[in-house]
Amino acid sequence: MQQPTAVIRSRRVVLPDGERPADVLVRDGRIEQIAAHGSLLVGDAQLTDLGDTVLLPGLVDTHVHVNEPGRTEWEGFATATRAAAAGGVTTIIDMPLNSVPPTTTVAGLDVKRKTAEGQAWVDLGFWGGAVPDNTGELAALHEAGVFGFKSFLAPSGVDEFPHLDRDQLAPALAEQARIGALAIIHAEDPAVLSAAPQVPGTHYRDFLNSRPDDAETAAVAHLLETARRTGARVHILHVSSAAVLPLLAQARADGVRVTAETCPHYLTLAAEEVPDGDTAFKCCPPIRDEANRDRLWAALANGEFIGIVSDHSPSTPDLKLLERFGGSGDFAAAWGGIASLQLGLPAIWTEARRRGHTLTEVARWMSGGPAELVGLTGTKGAIAVGCDADLVAFDPDAEFAVDPAGLHHRNPVTPYAGRRLTGAVRTTWLRGRVVDTAAAPFGQQILRTR
Repeated sequence: MQQPTAVIRSRRVVLPDGERPADVLVRDGRIEQIAAHGSLLVGDAQLTDLGDTVLLPGLVDTHVHVNEPGRTEWEGFATATRAAAAGGVTTIIDMPLNSVPPTTTVAGLDVKRKTAEGQAWVDLGFWGGAVPDNTGELAALHEAGVFGFKSFLAPSGVDEFPHLDRDQLAPALAEQARIGALAIIHAEDPAVLSAAPQVPGTHYRDFLNSRPDDAETAAVAHLLETARRTGARVHILHVSSAAVLPLLAQARADGVRVTAETCPHYLTLAAEEVPDGDTAFKCCPPIRDEANRDRLWAALANGEFIGIVSDHSPSTPDLKLLERFGGSGDFAAAWGGIASLQLGLPAIWTEARRRGHTLTEVARWMSGGPAELVGLTGTKGAIAVGCDADLVAFDPDAEFAVDPAGLHHRNPVTPYAGRRLTGAVRTTWLRGRVVDTAAAPFGQQILRTR
């Protein structure tokens, strides 16, 4: 559908090279021109003057578990993408689990794509999965347009998506190197996890001890060595432990093609503040201590992470075993996953501003970097001529307390409940159109193009 020409004006437009006053001309869903503030008057163009409200590029979240079909009671395309739009996220890439079937075959991808049709309020792409029995499927899945392949090095938590053991990892990476695919890896070592103390109960410290830093470092070390031998391009998902950072730096220096991401919960929460029994905080790998969090921020500032993404992984309240819903509060038994798709931007901005970072940096971490990871630079992730007009009006000074009842994801469970955050999304545009979650969705499915 052809869109009306529009000019969006702000005294604070966040561009790739910094923040400045500007007019942004949008035509047919793309950014056609960026001009001096107040300079554009283009015929019948619709003018939106944001004043001092910041204009950000739409966020790109490459790590979202939508779970539909098969576990739609956990989350679905309609609810997840509505939450994304409310949080300023205009593109998501859906993980190959915990849906049934998982996206490990072309047939599974077809089911996923058909299920998503007409449900998305934002643009949507898909990861494939690399599991022990599908190496022969990877080339066809890649040709069908998935953005790469996710694997676990330890059990995933769902039987239909088994992990790769040490003998299975090398042939999977070799095949992905052959076809030019990106391998994205959940890196925890099952032997280290098995040897760690497993103490059930409500004490968060016991759960943290069951997922030690060594589980991440051992898995990352083996992965990097395998990537070095196979020539694969690898990406480390949801880094929680700063202990892996020296391994990544050395591997890059040795020529290994490796990137890494981290998540809002690792940058804004800390083990010291997790209440016993509050399993809304449970995720794998876990939220670690304040000193570790500081090291993650330093690495982020130094460019050691390509981006910040949500790892939005919700479930029903009964699976989280939350005490306030009548559950046991047992961290060992509860489902591990954090729902934060709608809250990632204000959560990160609250902490980033406190640490002296800018919105230009936040846009690079949450828009430009993730877009680069999946080959969408030039289309998504920046306010730049030629890019899709995926834009966010953001009030960086607004404060609010998180009310789970006001969140759009399917189940009102979040570790941010009651937390005061700074920064509010006022309007989200997708390809130049205001996203109105009370109206019909118009998000498009996107495929890998390189």
